[in-house]
Amino acid sequence: MFLLFYICVCENSQIIAQEAGVDSFESNLLPEHKVISVKKLLERHKTVIMIGDGINDAPALAVSTVDIAMGAYGTAISAEAADIVLLVDDVTKVRDIIEISKKTIHIAKQSIYIGLGASFIFMVIASFGLILPTVGALIQEILDVAVILNALRAR
Repeated sequence: MFLLFYICVCENSQIIAQEAGVDSFESNLLPEHKVISVKKLLERHKTVIMIGDGINDAPALAVSTVDIAMGAYGTAISAEAADIVLLVDDVTKVRDIIEISKKTIHIAKQSIYIGLGASFIFMVIASFGLILPTVGALIQEILDVAVILNALRAR
């Protein structure tokens, strides 16, 4: 599915990585080595999520598939390069981000399938003249509102 990659310069990097559910981590890398590490991972994995917090992480963040910057004490440059910015410097929040993302994608797909499926069924019924055009339009609006309300569940 994806590989979550964390580059850390702290002493407890292995403990932090395990708590956050990180698959692979490296520590004490220079900026150019961070980029090389991410590129190597991208050769083997479809998706690599990189987490960083400083100006030295910005190049590696830009190379990864999904990049997460630690924003509370991180630099503006790493936040600018990232897809996601955590407003708290807590790498364990990454697990929450992944769960929220999965739930959001599930709800979006659910809305698409239900909306298109129901629309198709009602179009077939309407093509036989069993539904008046005004009733068909009303049904379509109800379907649209139902899909929007379903999408609002994603938080």
